[in-house]
Amino acid sequence: MSSPAKSNVVRFGIYEFEPHAKELRRGGLRVHLDGQPIAILKMLLDRPGELVTREELQKDLWPEDIFVDFEHSLNAAVKRLRAALNDSADHPRYIETLSRRGYRFIAPLNGTDAQSADRIRITSPSAAQAQAAFSGRGLWQKAVVALLAVAIVGWGWRHWRKQTPTPAGPVIRSLAVLPLQNLSGDPSQEYFADGMTEELIGRLSKIHGLRVISRTSVMHFKTTQLSVPEIAKTLGVDVIVEGSVIREGTQIRVHAQLIRAATDEHIWAEEYQREYRSVLAIQEEVARTIAERIEVSLPHTEQASLASTHSVDPEAHEDYLKGRYYFNQRTEDALNRSIVYFQQALARDPNYALAYCGLADAYAMLGFRGGFPSKDALLRAKAAALKAIELDDTLAEPHASLAFIAETHEWDWATAEREYKRALELNPGDARAHHWYAGYLMYVGRFEEGIAEAKRARDLDPLSLPVKNALAGRLLVAGRVDEALEQLHETLEMDAHFPPAHQTLGWAYLNKGKHQDAIQEFQQALQLSGGDDTNLMLDLGFAYAAAGNREEARKILAKLKTLHERGLIPSGSIAILYGALGELNEAFAWLEKAYEERDPELTYLKVPGRRFEPLRHDPRFQQLVHRVGIPE
Repeated sequence: MSSPAKSNVVRFGIYEFEPHAKELRRGGLRVHLDGQPIAILKMLLDRPGELVTREELQKDLWPEDIFVDFEHSLNAAVKRLRAALNDSADHPRYIETLSRRGYRFIAPLNGTDAQSADRIRITSPSAAQAQAAFSGRGLWQKAVVALLAVAIVGWGWRHWRKQTPTPAGPVIRSLAVLPLQNLSGDPSQEYFADGMTEELIGRLSKIHGLRVISRTSVMHFKTTQLSVPEIAKTLGVDVIVEGSVIREGTQIRVHAQLIRAATDEHIWAEEYQREYRSVLAIQEEVARTIAERIEVSLPHTEQASLASTHSVDPEAHEDYLKGRYYFNQRTEDALNRSIVYFQQALARDPNYALAYCGLADAYAMLGFRGGFPSKDALLRAKAAALKAIELDDTLAEPHASLAFIAETHEWDWATAEREYKRALELNPGDARAHHWYAGYLMYVGRFEEGIAEAKRARDLDPLSLPVKNALAGRLLVAGRVDEALEQLHETLEMDAHFPPAHQTLGWAYLNKGKHQDAIQEFQQALQLSGGDDTNLMLDLGFAYAAAGNREEARKILAKLKTLHERGLIPSGSIAILYGALGELNEAFAWLEKAYEERDPELTYLKVPGRRFEPLRHDPRFQQLVHRVGIPE
């Protein structure tokens, strides 16, 4: 049999393939497809109706000197090819899978599928008239008539396209990017795949009107056997982005595909192979293509936000990814290691705004560890955030960091709200900014707004235990106790050993007057945390005092005062426990020290039903609220 693929153009159904140019067209329009998928198509068209084995594909398309997960890469490439052809593995029209053996092209070639061809053929009386005119008129007349016929046909095609509505699929309003697979075979490259995932999420979350699940939640599926529809149901999203990344020397290969959650249908798939220095451009292209595929209309401002505003030194970018990898581990040692990598990135590229963002985040988290702020760390965090904004004012992260520092340490409430709003304007999908802003709104007494923001954070980060627990706390403060308990039970179902959920449940019991139940929850939280969490010790002491067990409350007070002398806890903790014991003069003396320290605990002064409740009716309390400057 002569090979049909060796002719200039191979036609099948409504598609045309030009072998030499390696170009696939549908209805005359080019289908964006390259790399392995287009090479597989060529091999299948070279041998129509015959089995092309997996071994043959591996030998021709994946040379032995290139390390790659062949099974995953082949399956991904075939999926992308089928997506381009709108084909199905279960009911194939073009490419048939022969289990464990290979693939076969099953559609008729070169016009034998007349029914398919008729679907795209446009006929016009003018075309027939033009053909007749060529037989009996002068050449110039023939040309005029031919051009007129082409114009009429073109007008008819455009009019038909305009009048015929495009079938619309379900509206896509939510998306999750699953952790990109590291196909390098080197576990030490895991930071790179995780970093690419986080950066892609960051770009997509800037699109207004699209809910993009945050990194914290999608990382639960880094190693999972769940199907795409199962993952999507858990996260409550319409579509899933999945893919892989591999580095080979100076080259990077990224594969990404977009899958409709309900049907497991591949909407789009693409593979990019570039120089590593083009990694940010790949991220931009993937994000923009996804936006186009889900038919999100991007205003000019959002188009700019998806683009890379600064060309980054590749080694600086790699240091940044390593810094983010350690930052996300959240331990004190890992945070210090992240700072080293962020500083290395800045040594290579002093204008790298994202590296300053990383520094701001790491210093801020170190500064607030244990609830006792380090002024030096917070000053460094603020300086890094300001520098990041100076270099790139379109980044949301440093605005959120400035807001958090202004609110919890500087008590600059106007600046805090302005910076939170700016951060959310720049990136409406930033779960952390919504989470922090919810706290601010609760501190200033705007409870319903705070709950709305907390729910938005929960929707963006549905598997985050801290975010879910914080929502329960917001509901409790607003007096919506039953809703708070429902949220707490949901959180504890996810992880019964999560100490903060038991802590919040303890406060729910305290508000209901169930002192012994509260004591049991605080004891369990303290035990689960290792027994040395001073914040939980304080709450347990408060519960003992509320239950009338002054002896146990005083034991905890003595322990906290010893820790304070060693500089391990702020003065506000001592003041709170004195207040719970009813010793108000001692309480306000310690509150004065807390004010001088700028203790973040004082941001909770206006929050009802919590630690400051025993002091609320003393005139000195209102004076303190006024001095801290919490808005009315």
